[in-house]
Amino acid sequence: MTTVFLACAVLGGGVLVLQLVLSMLGVVEHDLGFDHGDFHAGEAADTLNLKSVRALSAGLGFFGLGGLFIQSLGLPALLALFVGLAVGSGAALGVAAATRAMLRMESDGSLQMHNAIGESGRVYLSIPGGRSTPGKVHLTVQGRTLECLAISEQPLATGANVVVVDIIGPGTVEVAPSPSYGGLLDVPS
Repeated sequence: MTTVFLACAVLGGGVLVLQLVLSMLGVVEHDLGFDHGDFHAGEAADTLNLKSVRALSAGLGFFGLGGLFIQSLGLPALLALFVGLAVGSGAALGVAAATRAMLRMESDGSLQMHNAIGESGRVYLSIPGGRSTPGKVHLTVQGRTLECLAISEQPLATGANVVVVDIIGPGTVEVAPSPSYGGLLDVPS
């Protein structure tokens, strides 16, 4: 049984060291896993991936170390097996939990235009109305100030407060007058 524990400790520890060295050299950016599923960036931080190479190799290495430790005390092989399984499982869970915690700290940072819907802004370049010719508005989305092309059913003057009601295309929004201040253009009759 000593040979099995030693082989597991060397194999698991070797994979962990190899992965550490490769990541420090920039060769391996992300943890390789056997089961990626259909994860999206946000979902990866919500799961506990026990099938990752890092978690499996930590579990294997600590299984071997735990078993070797119990055998070195002269205790029975069956006890060494159970202690090795417990220590290895704990190590795999710990590594998976630490990886999940680190993934939760990551931030995408890219602008998602759908977050502009419902945001208020101000007309920068008057909007003629009728949805034919765009004007421009200044909006704050995700903490960033944007200048977007804007269309509206109604004509809106420069400086009018507006609310984004729809996304028309990349960088183009549909706006409506803000309930607090209409800002409609005075159109001569």
